[in-house]
Amino acid sequence: MPRYVALLRGINVGGRNRVAMTDLRGLLEGLGYGDVRTHLQSGNAVLSASSRSGTAVGKAVEEAVAAELGLQIRVVVRSAAQLASVIAADPLGEVSTDHSHYLVAFCDKPVPPSVATDLVAADYAPEELAVVGSEVYLWLPHGVQDSRLAKALTDRRLGGTSTMRNWNTVRKLAELAGGQTSA
Repeated sequence: MPRYVALLRGINVGGRNRVAMTDLRGLLEGLGYGDVRTHLQSGNAVLSASSRSGTAVGKAVEEAVAAELGLQIRVVVRSAAQLASVIAADPLGEVSTDHSHYLVAFCDKPVPPSVATDLVAADYAPEELAVVGSEVYLWLPHGVQDSRLAKALTDRRLGGTSTMRNWNTVRKLAELAGGQTSA
């Protein structure tokens, strides 16, 4: 069965949308997914599914979270192979010196090319971004909290739903999914 990584947006952030990871695992197992694992307390789940569509997995998880937990949560899904490709691309790996300040915004649709051109790097220096397909890589040397660049990456600008994870989390999720963790 294919392995998927489900990234639930806004779980357990700032005291909102509280979900225990044991409850999330139970919900996912109840949907028929196998070998379910969660990572951290922020809505990261790795699972096996008979579905060949990450979109179908995401939709099923969103509907179950709404029905069973009463939360309207968006879910972005990547296959193990897609997550391995995200790591292999690593366009800012040479400049990022702290993996907790190197983030990837996972988007549910390809990112419009205008995002990279509209957000001119010089306007946000020393912060940097690179767009690769449906991901935006962000180097935020002073962290995400006060980052002007991170705040500029709204869902409206990105053309859909997005959720960010730091590089340490991305690598760990790839490892749990059975993908590459080099870089």
